[in-house]
Amino acid sequence: MDKLLQTYLGLHQTLQDKIGRFIAWGVLSLVIITALVVVLRYGFDTGSIAMQQAITYNHAILFMLGITYTYLHDEHVRVDVFYSRYSAERKHWINLIGSLLFTIPMTLFILWSSWEYVSNSWAISEGSAESGGIGYVYLLKTLIPIMASLLLLQALAIIGKNWLAIREHRNDDDKPVTQGGKL
Repeated sequence: MDKLLQTYLGLHQTLQDKIGRFIAWGVLSLVIITALVVVLRYGFDTGSIAMQQAITYNHAILFMLGITYTYLHDEHVRVDVFYSRYSAERKHWINLIGSLLFTIPMTLFILWSSWEYVSNSWAISEGSAESGGIGYVYLLKTLIPIMASLLLLQALAIIGKNWLAIREHRNDDDKPVTQGGKL
C-alpha cells in the first residue's frame, strides 16, 4: 500500500510541477500584453477591448492553474503564529488534518457549486458582453472546476505525503538506538 501511495505521489508531483512551470510562462505574456495595452493607449491613443480582456483571461489562468503549484511547494498563505515552532511530526498532523477538514470540503463545494454555472455557460457558448471582446467565456469559466479538481488531487497528495511521514516517524521511534564506536 505504501509503495502504491509513493508511486501516486511521485507521478502527481511530476504532473503538478509540469503544469505549474508551464503556467508560470504566462506571467511573461501577461507583462507583454499589459505593456502593449499601455503603449497603444497612451502612445498611439488607441485601444483594444480584446487585448484588455486578454489580460483578464491571462490573469485568471495564472491564478486558477497556479494555485496547486503553490500548494505543492508549501508556499500558500498560512497563518504562521505557532506553526513554525512546532515539531516536524506535529506539522505533518496539522497539514493532514487541515487538508481533510478544510481543503477537501472546500474543493468539493467549489466543484458542486460551479457545475451548473459552467454547464450553463457551455450550453449557450457564452462570449464576451463587450463588442470586439474575446469570446469563449465558457472556456474561462471551465477553469473553476479544473482548478478545484487539481486542488483536490493536490490535497489528497498532501494527505498521503503527511501520512507516510507520520508513519515513518513512528517507525523510527520503534527502532532501537545503537551506539556507534570503534572496535
